[in-house]
Amino acid sequence: MRSDSVKCGNSQAPHRSLFNALGYTEEERRRPMIGIVSSYNEIVPGHMNLDKIVDAVKMGVAMAGGMPVVFPAIAVCDGIAMGHVGMKYSLVTRDLIADSTECMAMAHGFDGLVCVPNCDKNVPGLLMAAARLNIPTIFVSGGPMLAGRIDGHKTSLSSMFEAVGSVAAGTMSQEKLCEFEEKACPTCGSCSGMYTANSMNCLTEVLGMGLGGNGTIPAVYSERIRLAKHAGMKIMELVEKDIKPRDIMTEKAFMNALTVDMALGCSTNSMLHLPAIAKEAGVDLNLDIANELSAKTPNLCHLAPAGPTYMEDLNEAGGVYAVMNELTKKNLLNLDCMTVTGKTVGENIKGCVNKNPEVIRPVENPYSETGGIAILKGNLAPDSGVVKRSAVVPEMLVHQGPARVFDCEEDAIAAILGGKIVAGDVVVIRYEGPKGGPGMREMLNPTSAIAGMGLGSSVALITDGRFSGASRGASIGHVSPEAAVGGPIAFVQEGDIISINIPENKLDILVSDEEMAKRKENWKPVMKEVSGYLARYRELVTSGNRGAVLEIKK
Repeated sequence: MRSDSVKCGNSQAPHRSLFNALGYTEEERRRPMIGIVSSYNEIVPGHMNLDKIVDAVKMGVAMAGGMPVVFPAIAVCDGIAMGHVGMKYSLVTRDLIADSTECMAMAHGFDGLVCVPNCDKNVPGLLMAAARLNIPTIFVSGGPMLAGRIDGHKTSLSSMFEAVGSVAAGTMSQEKLCEFEEKACPTCGSCSGMYTANSMNCLTEVLGMGLGGNGTIPAVYSERIRLAKHAGMKIMELVEKDIKPRDIMTEKAFMNALTVDMALGCSTNSMLHLPAIAKEAGVDLNLDIANELSAKTPNLCHLAPAGPTYMEDLNEAGGVYAVMNELTKKNLLNLDCMTVTGKTVGENIKGCVNKNPEVIRPVENPYSETGGIAILKGNLAPDSGVVKRSAVVPEMLVHQGPARVFDCEEDAIAAILGGKIVAGDVVVIRYEGPKGGPGMREMLNPTSAIAGMGLGSSVALITDGRFSGASRGASIGHVSPEAAVGGPIAFVQEGDIISINIPENKLDILVSDEEMAKRKENWKPVMKEVSGYLARYRELVTSGNRGAVLEIKK
């Protein structure tokens, strides 16, 4: 066992004295030592129940003959961090989480890990760590929040943000806004729609790193506690059989993840996280393949913000496995991939039927014949841009309009709420990319303000930043190269005509190459003053189309 290096032999007598100081018995030390990475904290609603999940995992590990040892991981609440400097510190935590977990696991010789994440950067950060460390690992998340209910209808955090725009537009009263505040987020858990946290927890199932139900069982259900106990027991089997993350997270597994991503209509942030996780697993995941997969993968789900259904509805309809089983009807999945169950994907999803065709459309009757995410390219995004196609109204799939240009999110929000953006406009927010931000902030406030102002079906938004999974509409993010490194988005001027054609995967500015080259001659980047971790991050981070991963300059 790996843990023998800290537990066995005369040279480890000092180590054993420290285990004694921790209260561990000799009987416990004879067992495999399982690290439980707990993301519990009291600032993220999706994490406030993780103490109970961790306790259940510990019990499962102990029941199966292991020695459970808990250590922490950080997590930022994207909702609370939204719309101010805090959002610069969201994406950047993904690497801090991966790095700190690597440090803890390597320093203490764990034989296996159970990762207990829930929210946006926490899940991919720990998946990156698992792939990097390549010791037996299993995931169990904290689960999604139940939907809120207002006037007899389900609602969620995205409705809350859009309500702010409605008040500014004069279409909602202050009293109604207060009612939304009270009822939009009624329980603990990751926010109730197909936002980034739930997208990544569902894709963890698809990758094979979590048990069935990991992405969909609501946080407040006791079934979630039972799932955690089973994860604790299952890690002992993975240790015994020496099944490691890279045995599971293979190239075929990532193709499955991209395919199910298209069917579910996941957050565009998955297009940042999947390449970053794949890189740690030694898999080159070129997003150029995303459109190829999208072209043959039907979009089966319209969960909030794309539609009126929520994670609890997906769970009752059969969950992720039911969606995967639908996709097998078109032979779209690699069924022979190994998973943490010790069984293949095909064995896991066999017999998992679709219990509600209104929540999970059958492949014969999809929302669309193509997937929920599109990768756009053109002279405005030579490398790529990303849009959640399933959340775009039909009349905005093809659009041309004048650019309204802003060098930061705050200026754009002020213009939107101030009534300065009108139907037909294309809002361009730049210098918010991985380097330009730095930190690649989410633009949920601007997209929600546009929707709340009644402009969701007539105004597009383009940015080198990114979007929350709660964003909807013609919101195109991750535009690469970003403005800070001299990408074409840096040279857009007020009034330039922007052409968007999502069905044809195109994003262009109707300005000649000669004019764009002329503008570049006198260009100087807008570099924001930063210090500390953000300064280091800016030096090492790559572009959005590469997953905004960190690389040491050679």
